[in-house]
Amino acid sequence: MRTIQLNVPDSLDMRDYDLSMIIASRLYEEAKVTAGQAADIVGLSKRAFIEMLGKYNVSIFSTSISDLKSDISNA
Repeated sequence: MRTIQLNVPDSLDMRDYDLSMIIASRLYEEAKVTAGQAADIVGLSKRAFIEMLGKYNVSIFSTSISDLKSDISNA
């Protein structure tokens, strides 16, 4: 895993954890990373990450029609 440096204004009163969670949840939401990879970004277990997604307004369920059709056919 690579490391990046992010410069954030001092006026942004937000914990590093929240910034990491926002980035990881957005990457997960856009299907750029898996839940496990996103959890690693934040330093959480996969289960804990999934449980926190609601706080950041991210659903664990895909909104893609093709994913829904695939889930239905696989059920």
